[in-house]
Amino acid sequence: MSFRNLSPQEMFCQWALNHTPEYTFTEETDFSAWKKEALPKVLATLGDFPKKVDLEPQLMGEWQKDGVITQRWLINVGEFISAVFLINKPTDIKDGEKRAAILCWHGHGEFGKEPIMGNDSSSDLKQCIARTNCDYGWQMAKKGFVTFAIDWIGCGERNDTNKPNYNNHNNGKDWCNIYYLHATMLGMTSLSINIAHGKAAIDFACSLPEVDENRIGVMGLSGGGTMSTWMPLCDERIKATEIICYSDLWAYFGIRDLNYCGMQVAPGLFKLVDLPELQGLIAPNPLLIDIGANDDCFKIDTANVCFQRLTKIYEAAGASNNLYLDLHAGDHAWGGNKSEEFFNKYLI
Repeated sequence: MSFRNLSPQEMFCQWALNHTPEYTFTEETDFSAWKKEALPKVLATLGDFPKKVDLEPQLMGEWQKDGVITQRWLINVGEFISAVFLINKPTDIKDGEKRAAILCWHGHGEFGKEPIMGNDSSSDLKQCIARTNCDYGWQMAKKGFVTFAIDWIGCGERNDTNKPNYNNHNNGKDWCNIYYLHATMLGMTSLSINIAHGKAAIDFACSLPEVDENRIGVMGLSGGGTMSTWMPLCDERIKATEIICYSDLWAYFGIRDLNYCGMQVAPGLFKLVDLPELQGLIAPNPLLIDIGANDDCFKIDTANVCFQRLTKIYEAAGASNNLYLDLHAGDHAWGGNKSEEFFNKYLI
């Protein structure tokens, strides 16, 4: 008699555990041929991208603290949508000097970009930063880089729950999943929308006199790690990438543990690749991976399996020296042990 099961969740778990994606990387795989064939198909899962629009930047404010100048801009990032753009600039930038710049993506959470860029103006923001060491947009600016950030849709100042009556309107549903449903109805994905908005943010950053358009990096924690995985695949201006606490296998962190959402997925993506292969498509470009030994979202056992598989891809690409690991003792947080050295090496 065949196995009996009445749980749809268990059905999906078994499907995932018994599934081998089409472009699983093996020891026999030729890297160049693999990437040439897989990358276009992976990018096609994102669907359409929203129309590019004029940025129409508007400076809303500027202030200085502890050797860093912060500016708040309002820019258009897509059709019918704008974003607040925060930029941190070291005060020691000389007239005419251009610095390397890092796009800093935030993870899930109500505060969006604010703690990432150093906003610790409330006890809640202070606690967020203390818990996850997530103010890398501030710390990296203190180390001499220009850093910039926007909210992805559904977070920070672009969180519709903050609008009147919206909390009741969506009956408590997760905006990540609502936006994904909206997007796929229109042939897009939340990822394609956020990537387009990220590219618009890079466009604006590169227009500023302090930014060297040839020295752009990206870094992000958790959901920001998702965005940091996709951005270098979609924007060749990105020369170095740090993915923080976003290493694992989809059968485990996603389908088994339900630790993913509509902001992280694209139709048919797992049919093609698992997360190690998705990150491996960044090769041979420089990549730093942060893994928290006590991360309760991305467990170290399968996170290490992900990194080991990623290592094999970089070896096959002849780029082992471009792959780095910061395995730190923390939880779901930025290790920060190798970031300055890494970005100095590849962006300076």
